[in-house]
Amino acid sequence: MNKLMTTLIAAVFAGTTFTAVAQAPAKGDAPKATPATPATPAKGEPAKATPATPATPSAKADAKKADAPKATAKAEKKAKAKAKAKAKAKAKAKAKAKAEAKKEDKK
Repeated sequence: MNKLMTTLIAAVFAGTTFTAVAQAPAKGDAPKATPATPATPAKGEPAKATPATPATPSAKADAKKADAPKATAKAEKKAKAKAKAKAKAKAKAKAKAKAEAKKEDKK
């Protein structure tokens, strides 16, 4: 009987824990703080206009702008390396052809 009661209590505990976890909000769904209401001026004071804050570009936009020069420099560097490799291959082929021609002349 003791074992049966322990099993039932464990099952109830597991069920309530599972239900509580299922009902808990996800991390992304956390409640957001509401903005504070501005203080109202005293009766005798005129209301002051708050200066408009300039729009700031997002960090993602800044990152794209910063990456643009890097990307073009990277592309230029890649093109130079490709041209260098092509010239090296051409020179190697020319030297090989010259060596073969010299070899045939000796025969």
